[in-house]
Amino acid sequence: MKTAKAARATLADVARLAGVSLGSASRALSVPGELKPATLARVLQAVEQLGYVRNGAAQALASRKTLTVAAIFPTLNNPIYADSMHALQQVLWQCGYQLVVASHEYKPDRESETVRAIVERGVDGMILVGTDHTDAVFDLIRQYGLPYVLTWSLDETRYPHCVGFSNHDAAYRMAKLVIEYGHTKIALCGGAASGNERVRARIAGTRAALREAGLELRPEWVVEQPFSFEGGRQAVRQLMSGAEKPTVIICGTDVLAIGAIDECRIRKIRVPKDVSITGFDDIELAALANPKLTTVRVPSMEIGARAARHLVALIEGRELHAEPALDAPLVVRDSLHKVVS
Repeated sequence: MKTAKAARATLADVARLAGVSLGSASRALSVPGELKPATLARVLQAVEQLGYVRNGAAQALASRKTLTVAAIFPTLNNPIYADSMHALQQVLWQCGYQLVVASHEYKPDRESETVRAIVERGVDGMILVGTDHTDAVFDLIRQYGLPYVLTWSLDETRYPHCVGFSNHDAAYRMAKLVIEYGHTKIALCGGAASGNERVRARIAGTRAALREAGLELRPEWVVEQPFSFEGGRQAVRQLMSGAEKPTVIICGTDVLAIGAIDECRIRKIRVPKDVSITGFDDIELAALANPKLTTVRVPSMEIGARAARHLVALIEGRELHAEPALDAPLVVRDSLHKVVS
């Protein structure tokens, strides 16, 4: 004999048990911030008591909304993006949205494929890192009419919905500091400049500071390496093997800089006495490195939180003002050494 299958609880059942209207029950699950705390508590208690689960597919068809946002990061291996992702998700949850995350590992073709897969699946908006993306990426987003926010960078764009800082200015200030410490033999280690305006802006900012001081950035001392510990190690092998060696290596990420410090340790190159090394991001490991890393503090948590709020406002058609540029201050630690002339 078959056991009768229990009827699935409906939103109407939740509303009845909580003693609220159907509309209030719906808002409690979609935009909880709009309800009084006592009402929200009653609805959530009814949901738990009845074991109610929303039918996401039906809801999306009815409202043309999925209450889902996608964020595509260059990589998931850098802790700086994990911090931003955490803040992004926390704010989206508060607004009643879920987060879908993907990465493209700095490959433009893979980014466009990822965007296509996500928009065809169905999301209400998208967050991208950086301002430099292929036409295919922007065409797909516009074709589907998706609101989107660009993050991490204010360089090389006039798009009004950006949350970030000037990479050019941050790199300029780091180079100025390096010069003030007496360095004139300056090397730069970053990722590939093609398809990445953050790298280009940091190179341009460094060059601007050097030119003000009557210095030039030598082409052979501008090294492109993957944004990884191994990339930093390889940069040291390349830069410190020549007859003339730089006295400082400015790295495009802390991950590169920590890899460079480790390679120097292996090769018995003293940091910072023989060569100074600086980073960019101020991940937690920067303060734990030996020596502690001089770097640029990227406001990753604030970027994530602001991007989430800005995108939700775009999705919901609320009035918006341009986000102000965020601060990315220098953090001076032991890995930068003054040159004694």
